[in-house]
Amino acid sequence: MKRYALLAITGCVLVFVTQASSSREGPANKAALGEMLFSDPILSRTRTISCASCHKPAFAFADTSAVSTGVEGRTGVRNTPSAMNLSLQRTFFWDGRAKSLEEQALAPIRNPDEMDLPIEEAVRRLKEDSKYNSYFRNIFNSEPDSTNLAAAIAAFERTLETSNSPFDNWKFSDDPRAVSDAVKRGFTLFNEKGKCVKCHFGADFTANEFRNIGLFNGRDFNDSGRAVISGNKEETGKFKTPGLRNIALTAPYMHNGMLRDLREVIDFYNEPGKFVRNAVGRDSILLQPLGLTEDEKKDLEAFLLSLTDKRFEQQSGAAAQ
Repeated sequence: MKRYALLAITGCVLVFVTQASSSREGPANKAALGEMLFSDPILSRTRTISCASCHKPAFAFADTSAVSTGVEGRTGVRNTPSAMNLSLQRTFFWDGRAKSLEEQALAPIRNPDEMDLPIEEAVRRLKEDSKYNSYFRNIFNSEPDSTNLAAAIAAFERTLETSNSPFDNWKFSDDPRAVSDAVKRGFTLFNEKGKCVKCHFGADFTANEFRNIGLFNGRDFNDSGRAVISGNKEETGKFKTPGLRNIALTAPYMHNGMLRDLREVIDFYNEPGKFVRNAVGRDSILLQPLGLTEDEKKDLEAFLLSLTDKRFEQQSGAAAQ
């Protein structure tokens, strides 16, 4: 059961509430408290941005920029991934440096290019805020600290699961009319000629693996990725395989945000050498062009669009145009 539901659509902004919503006495549980914290700029040094500033609810909790803007206009070097459908994942961030959602939750707060606030200072602010101090005492039976701050945000992120897409209705609710023939052909391509399933499988279409898809050449593409964390040179240029649910909403794509839309992504995988020359260590799956035709590319894109949860139908329609 999802504890998170669409409340309203206003223009391009989606407003969400948890089913365990806050009352006049405050948030009802850890997830509801985490939702408050996720959207509160109190956790940034300048009190100007929040987690939701970069993980935008209307775009499946991803960003719309290649890289996000932090305090005082600072920018990072990697694209902001979706914060949805993370419960089954084993590592977090593009390089897998966090081993739990709790560890992940605190990293952007202390990151100098993001929220730039020492965790000790974040905790002090929450202790000095009478409402938050009361909320933490009611829910955790203790005042705010780094452990329960991480626990609250992680609890909220665990509610951000989706499983009500046209694809789900077709494959798991046995409704053959839930998707078009193009989607069905695209799913076959995904599993066969396109080779996508070799890296994107399981409930959220991610293998929880690190792959080098040819975005490292040691010159103009010089992010070493997983190797910086593992210390293993053989993992140079490898990045975490992202999930594909709601992928139509999370453009731009890749760890550096270099690809603008799904069609560019498909074109890249079809012939990666045209995008990055002299790639080092590209996975063997992508050593040869896939040879997709124009019609096959359209069908594959139709399948990817079908992975958008129905709560995002308005955005999904816009993405398909």
